[in-house]
Amino acid sequence: MKKVKKRKSYVAHNAEELAQVLGLSPADAVEIEVRSKVNNMIIKVVDQQGLTHAEVAKLSGTSRSRVTAILNRNTQDVSTDLMLRILACLGYKAKITFVHAA
Repeated sequence: MKKVKKRKSYVAHNAEELAQVLGLSPADAVEIEVRSKVNNMIIKVVDQQGLTHAEVAKLSGTSRSRVTAILNRNTQDVSTDLMLRILACLGYKAKITFVHAA
């Protein structure tokens, strides 16, 4: 009988912990957090405005499949630039604040 290896479970409560569990750098953690916040805002605005995926795609000049991916939080192959462009086409600007990491 073959023994099954037990996998260890990890719980990450924020982008910094997620990056650490995945063996990523602190810079990667920042990128994860920023992209997640941009993605959350796109989803919120699209929902508030009651737009279809096709309408968002037309407004932003991208494909409906890309918009669908973003709205399903599948942004692995989507640039941050595109996500910011979509927000701009929906009438929003991103405001970035810098703080020294302790």
